[in-house]
Amino acid sequence: MDVDYKIQQIYKNNGGLLILREASKQGISKYDFYSFVEENGLERIGRGVYSSADVWLDAMLLIHLRSEQAIFSHETALFLHDMTDRETFIYSVTVKTGYNPHRLKEDGIKVYTIKEELHELGLSEAITPFGHLVPVYDKERTLCDILRNRKNVDKQILQDALKSYSKRQDKDLRRLMGYAETFRVKSILKPYLEVLL
Repeated sequence: MDVDYKIQQIYKNNGGLLILREASKQGISKYDFYSFVEENGLERIGRGVYSSADVWLDAMLLIHLRSEQAIFSHETALFLHDMTDRETFIYSVTVKTGYNPHRLKEDGIKVYTIKEELHELGLSEAITPFGHLVPVYDKERTLCDILRNRKNVDKQILQDALKSYSKRQDKDLRRLMGYAETFRVKSILKPYLEVLL
């Protein structure tokens, strides 16, 4: 298969984004990659990520591409799980303790840190409004994160999220209570659940 065709397929499959990491995994050299970028007048929109000027960019996908370990969390996860009617203009992600998030913070992204052993607990995927799959914490982990950070979260957002969760057919109360114990928010969560369920 011809290299140009392979690069074109990556570009097409990613909705007009060309990603160096993905091209490298398919055996495409940096020379061929950057030649394609130059020949097609693509613009750098992130580290190792290029696009043409006429492509509508999915900010959530770009955040994921820039930092593979960043997992959408808190208010952003509520939005992705359809547990709030407020669209977030500042995205929230969680990374492992020790990761240097300065680039993400410079771009106005709210960054939370967590111990490595808890980083992937509740890891799931959700579809962005642009139709791309991105990593996000599941509904139960998201509620626990919101409860842990309740002093910095609008009380109405917390109440709406809990109400929304209580009405869902796909809720998993056993998982929620397990996470609540792990994150030490069980005593805070119980009164809410007693009222809602």
